[in-house]
Amino acid sequence: MAKKAKAKTAKTAAKSKKAKTVAKTATKAAKKTKITRREYTKEDIKELRAHSKARTPVAQIAKMTKRTVGSLRQKALKLGIGLGHQR
Repeated sequence: MAKKAKAKTAKTAAKSKKAKTVAKTATKAAKKTKITRREYTKEDIKELRAHSKARTPVAQIAKMTKRTVGSLRQKALKLGIGLGHQR
């Protein structure tokens, strides 16, 4: 009877180890890369103004410039130009 109990606990321990390993792997994959800040150049500002006049969607501008939507909106706000619903 003691052998059966030991075998069951060994199986349970092996399953919990697998679960922990899977959880660790999932956590590693979910980690984000560190964001590095890039300053806006004069060319970036010209491009942003042109997109504002052309009424290009903010999501599309973000993909083209490789910047976040929030970053673009903040810069546009500081420059006094409209993006998105503010136009």
